Amino acid sequence: MQKSKIIGMFFFVLGMAVALAQEEPVTDDLGNVSDAFQENFFEALKQKGIENYDLALDALDKAARAAKGDPEQLSIVSFERGKNYQALNQLEDAEQSYKEVLVQKGTHLDVLEALYDVYFLQRDYNAAIPLVKKLIVFDEDYKADLANLYVATQQFEAALTLLDELDDAWGPDSDRDTLRRRIYQATGDTEGAISNVQDKLNDNPENEQEYLNLIFLYSKEGNTEKAFETAKKLIEINPKAEVAHLALYKFYLDKNQTEEALRSMEIVFASEAIENEEKYKVLGDFIQYVDAHPSFEPQLTEVVAAFSEQASGAIYEQLGQFFLSKKQSKKALLFFQKGLEKEPDNYTLLKNTILLQINGEAYEEAAQLSDEGLALYPAQPLLYLLRGVAAIGQTDAATAIEQLEMGLDFLLDDPDMERDFYLQLSKAHQLQGNTKEADTYKQKAQQLKTSQ
Repeated sequence: MQKSKIIGMFFFVLGMAVALAQEEPVTDDLGNVSDAFQENFFEALKQKGIENYDLALDALDKAARAAKGDPEQLSIVSFERGKNYQALNQLEDAEQSYKEVLVQKGTHLDVLEALYDVYFLQRDYNAAIPLVKKLIVFDEDYKADLANLYVATQQFEAALTLLDELDDAWGPDSDRDTLRRRIYQATGDTEGAISNVQDKLNDNPENEQEYLNLIFLYSKEGNTEKAFETAKKLIEINPKAEVAHLALYKFYLDKNQTEEALRSMEIVFASEAIENEEKYKVLGDFIQYVDAHPSFEPQLTEVVAAFSEQASGAIYEQLGQFFLSKKQSKKALLFFQKGLEKEPDNYTLLKNTILLQINGEAYEEAAQLSDEGLALYPAQPLLYLLRGVAAIGQTDAATAIEQLEMGLDFLLDDPDMERDFYLQLSKAHQLQGNTKEADTYKQKAQQLKTSQ
């Protein structure tokens, strides 16, 4: 659900601030504002700004007394009270304060949004529903919130009806598809859902979304043949229905019709209508398929090449792990490096790349990447360890000792890594010709091993 878009104070605050700057009596369309009200109200704003919410509430009480029953000023005080109560997590008091403003002011966008935020935090979804209906008048994006609220309160028919309306008005959307699936799973009435979708298709046989809903329902029921036929029918009706290939590729893979699967995947990866999240799932399925059918590894590389412009660091990480599991370190390193080009601050990719560089004795590259990683993650002990190992590989004992000693300062309760630090420090001192220090660190490593 979207969070509240609270936009702040009512417009009179600006008027009061201007009046303060001019040092003239504060008078506007809200009526006369006394010096006492003005002083206490701004004191409340100041205290809230420095998170002294209890003191802010005390100042607001004084401002309320100074308002002497003025309804406009009291509504403003109530709104500010609500904000401070909400900051203190006194949600019932915040709710009451916001309701007081609505009684005084009627429908008001920023107050409605603040109250919606409170209901959301309280998980009082039933109370939120009529309020969100009022918010929709201001912003139709809240219809998506309403659909989620219907699901949260188990009003599934109302949710499905609203989702259909949103698809008709805004086009298909993966989040709404996911919500539909949650509804079907929650109700457990797959047959009823299938019948409902088929009725909709009878009324509108060219509705792509309903074909996709039907494919999902058949798949959930385990009726893969029906799902496959439905996907093919959608392609017959609309050959440009790229989303149908999200179903077709899977069926082709299950039937070991790899060439057809690859064609469907190619369409999926090239499609602008299909979100990257769905594409990543397709690639993940193909990786699993190639794991069971190694002869298709060349096709996997081709698929990745076609998808390279859109692929995220996470996808390259997934591919790197796949080839690592196959003991193909060079390919794994290539994909980890490609991932880092996309996401240079991805810690897992950094770590894996440096490890493989060290494993391949590319010490200079490992040292450089470790330095870049430490600039991003200066408190990660593993990066200091790897930097030290790379320096030892470069026979740079002084740098190795410096980095390893710094890394130990960041290490907390990890005996295995601590032992690795000591072993590398022993190597570094040995490289420097300092046999006594080398033996000391070697003994520390052995003591850790025997104590476990």
